[in-house]
Amino acid sequence: MAERLLVRALRGGKSTKIVTLNGKKITKMPSTLEKLPGLKTLDLQNNLIPKVCPEISTLTQLTALNLGNNLLEEVPEEMKYLTSLKKLHLFGNRIHRFASGACDGLKNLILLNLNNNLLTWIPEEVSRLKSLTCLSINHNQLASIPRQLCFLENLSELQLNYNQLICIPEEIKFLKMLQKLLLVRNNIDVLPEGFCDLRNLRILDIAGNIIQIFPPGFQDLKLREFYCEGNPLFLKQPVSAVKQEEVWNLQEITSRFIMNQLAEKNPFLMQAIAWYPQVRNTISRGRKCTICGKSFLTTWLECVEFVPPSKNWKISRNLQLVPLRILICSYKCFSQRGPNLFGIAQV
Repeated sequence: MAERLLVRALRGGKSTKIVTLNGKKITKMPSTLEKLPGLKTLDLQNNLIPKVCPEISTLTQLTALNLGNNLLEEVPEEMKYLTSLKKLHLFGNRIHRFASGACDGLKNLILLNLNNNLLTWIPEEVSRLKSLTCLSINHNQLASIPRQLCFLENLSELQLNYNQLICIPEEIKFLKMLQKLLLVRNNIDVLPEGFCDLRNLRILDIAGNIIQIFPPGFQDLKLREFYCEGNPLFLKQPVSAVKQEEVWNLQEITSRFIMNQLAEKNPFLMQAIAWYPQVRNTISRGRKCTICGKSFLTTWLECVEFVPPSKNWKISRNLQLVPLRILICSYKCFSQRGPNLFGIAQV
């Protein structure tokens, strides 16, 4: 059957646009595909193909390639020749690496599906997929994602469910077009502050992680759907604690003075700071107090503020309050806090 279908396609020559050979128990990609230079869609799903043939590099007009549910062990280097490719399905293989240069020519790729493989890492070269709008790598073994992935400025959907991620890079804030982010069943314990810059994010699913608290500003995201069941979120269960007066070291006192003077545009310090890179590096780690708005270097007390989720969010069942991470510079400011802000007990 597969041979008859292929012969029929070959008779069409340059006019053949679609070849579908799904579920034919093919063990080798047919090299005769090179005789179909006008091919637009190639479906080879549900076969036994362990690698692509070199002749695939001649299919420069191909826009959709489906090699899902085969026996591939890598994202092949030959992909770089498919310069017109827009959709690439590689789900359900045994892929555990990207071949060198595999991403080089895929500047028109908009969809990449790598679900159900064995990937433990993503190469930095993924940043070359400039047109990518949808990336799905569910059910792999990723422990991290490269910061370069966050420079895909057209990415609108990112799926990383059922991996082993422990963190999300701060650079995620650069995914300005991101609308859908799925991170179900990983080992993520904190979302970076830059997360709150994702102003186009509409769907967020972080169910089944180990997140306790969200970054400040999280409640202002314009989400439509938010799911977080299975996370050990902080609960509003206050207990009394003994007042602890702050004792600042010389670095903290100096840093606070410099940072707050710079905020007021002190001309002398603004000019002098250029000559002290170590000082610049130190104060770059400064934060602003939520209560007084002044800068500080060392976190005096990590706090949590409980706010109700937006009425516009479709949310997880029983989510009544969202815990937000709040930093405060001193006991003086802590004593001026609102009724829903509490210090986090160290146990």
